[in-house]
Amino acid sequence: MEIYNVNKDIDAFGFQVKTFPEGIGEAFDSLIQMVPEGLNRSYYGISYMTPENEVVYIAAVEEKNKGEAEKNKCQRYIIEKGKYLTVTVLDWRQKTDTIKDVFHEMMKEENLDKTKPCVEWYKNDDEMLCMLKVKS
Repeated sequence: MEIYNVNKDIDAFGFQVKTFPEGIGEAFDSLIQMVPEGLNRSYYGISYMTPENEVVYIAAVEEKNKGEAEKNKCQRYIIEKGKYLTVTVLDWRQKTDTIKDVFHEMMKEENLDKTKPCVEWYKNDDEMLCMLKVKS
């Protein structure tokens, strides 16, 4: 596990995956089709637990041009700047079933801000970061 510093808030847009976890792939496919650069952007999975212990999962893409969220009829999200505890997952497409286990292991660490969501940063087709916000 490493500490990664996000220097500024990241503006993103996307939508909640209603059929979690089955609908994640289709959600990201639709986001990829919305943006002109396709895969040449950062994509994010943002997740948290409701008080009823249900997982809310949001598929999101970095907003590079103002108004993209509205144009694509999506919600806006902000990934807050600050320090994150991270674990790099290589060849993540072959390991989607184990990503939840990575987060469970990370959550054993102290000094995490448990009020903030889990973030999956899909940097490219091979590399993904599991990220948990550290208390400031």
